[in-house]
Amino acid sequence: MNRKENQFPQFGLCLNNEGYVASLEVGKVYSVIPDDEAGAHGYICVMDESGEDYAYTTNRQVD
Repeated sequence: MNRKENQFPQFGLCLNNEGYVASLEVGKVYSVIPDDEAGAHGYICVMDESGEDYAYTTNRQVD
C-alpha cells in the first residue's frame, strides 16, 4: 500500500494472544502496518514480539 500524505499511524491493542503467546502480549499496543490485501481478507499486519511483521485476524474474541 502506498502511504497517503495525510494518513495517520494506526495501532492495535492485543486482547487475546491464544495460540500466539510467544508473539503477542495481552494489553500491549502494536503498530499496524498498512496492507490493503490483508485487510480485504480480515487481517491486520503488526510488528510482533519476534520483530517481524505478521498478519493476525481482526476478529479475535476475548473470553
